[in-house]
Amino acid sequence: MAVRTAVIGTGAMGRNHMRLYHEMEQSNLVAIADSDSGTAEAMAKRHGVKAYTDYCAMFDAEEIDAVSICVPTSLHFEVASEAMDRGINVLIEKPIASTIDQGQALIRMARECSVVCLIGHIERFNPAVVELKRRLDGGELGRIFEIVARRKGPSPVRIRDVGVVLDLAAHDLDVMWYLTGAEVRRVYAETARRVHDCHEDMLTGLLRFSNDVVGMLEIDWLTPTKIRQLSVMGERGMFQVDYLTQDLFFFENIEVGEMWNTLSILRGVAEGRMIRHVVTKREPLLVELESFLAVVEGRQMPTVTADDGLRALRQAQALVQSGIENRPILLEAGA
Repeated sequence: MAVRTAVIGTGAMGRNHMRLYHEMEQSNLVAIADSDSGTAEAMAKRHGVKAYTDYCAMFDAEEIDAVSICVPTSLHFEVASEAMDRGINVLIEKPIASTIDQGQALIRMARECSVVCLIGHIERFNPAVVELKRRLDGGELGRIFEIVARRKGPSPVRIRDVGVVLDLAAHDLDVMWYLTGAEVRRVYAETARRVHDCHEDMLTGLLRFSNDVVGMLEIDWLTPTKIRQLSVMGERGMFQVDYLTQDLFFFENIEVGEMWNTLSILRGVAEGRMIRHVVTKREPLLVELESFLAVVEGRQMPTVTADDGLRALRQAQALVQSGIENRPILLEAGA
């Protein structure tokens, strides 16, 4: 039997959740909710489901197993709490909440209500990132030295309650943890507000991980073209991911060569082959929703947990604090 699903919030991401829930065999989309009645009705008509302007009324009237929460960040805690209190499994678009306290409360509530609470860090489901993780775990790069993320593009009209750090950098903070398996111990950020009304719209950030890897973030809402790139540099060369095209490249350090097994340390760097790895491409959000419903049905373990979402939020807030206070911020072990 298909999982009875619903979506709250009909913005850009919410509409994609609706589209996929409507198309997926594992899902039976039963209703959507949005405070804008015109938008809600239009989206509901498109997918042949019921529309509500009050999500509580939707919960009262419909039998729902799982819901995607695609509302502004400031409403995440309120909406997710209401859903979980009614025994409904939730997928919350990142970030998990506005504050650490709210995120911790959601984690406790999910445990007490015995429901699934997952966070929509979509890049974890990008096939190129998954393939990169497989190759890193297989030792193809040797020791990792540095990870650099560039996530740049035009200012989104829809975002008003958070800045570029929580909205965009949270993606790469989560991916960096996923790839390294290491915690961030120190952050330093230069942030600026150039166009946005009340939040930062530009970030240059530095991260120091517990395994001595250095991370760098170049994030903004000011670039007139969309850039989504990640590079991982190490002993054997450099991997490069294009999130948008799902391409994965490897730039070889030829100095390692056939002597790799006999070398105890890297003795030099020189340009070698460039290899384009084959990646089977799929829509990351579809993979994410398939995973969410599989967890709801008890068929697999979560890929991105609420604890992962809390970690990314804590690191993002540390970057915001660093930018405001113009100083490095230390994060506690396990944070």
